[in-house]
Amino acid sequence: MFKRKLTQGFTLIELMIVVAIIGILAAVAVPSYQDYVRRGELPEAFTFLSDYRVKLEQFYQDNRAYSTNGTCGTAILDFAPASAKYFSYSCATSGTYQTYTLTATGSSGAAVGHAYTLTNAGIKGTTSFKGVSSSKACWLVTGSEC
Repeated sequence: MFKRKLTQGFTLIELMIVVAIIGILAAVAVPSYQDYVRRGELPEAFTFLSDYRVKLEQFYQDNRAYSTNGTCGTAILDFAPASAKYFSYSCATSGTYQTYTLTATGSSGAAVGHAYTLTNAGIKGTTSFKGVSSSKACWLVTGSEC
């Protein structure tokens, strides 16, 4: 009688189907994961901007101006906090020091390409979102609409 020879392993077709399935899953999963990481880095900006706003209002209560020498809050604010990982922060005052605009600009990680503002009137703004200029009057996180 004839004995069938047993073959072990995968055929080339089976292997190509598996590679195609993995490629399709990766094409969907990787961008979703990158967006998830980006959204996890953005709250740092919102936290520090809100904290700076409170400190500037406290400074204003004592000095009736947001600056006494052209620097926001003079020496009370540290715009390079040790715990800041993804954003750099700055502040600009008006000529009479009665208004200010705080800015958080993405400096590392997935936060690069994002810039958020907060004014003394409490107006939030997004000037750059995912590397594209924006003029939204809110802090964008997930989409292009407030």
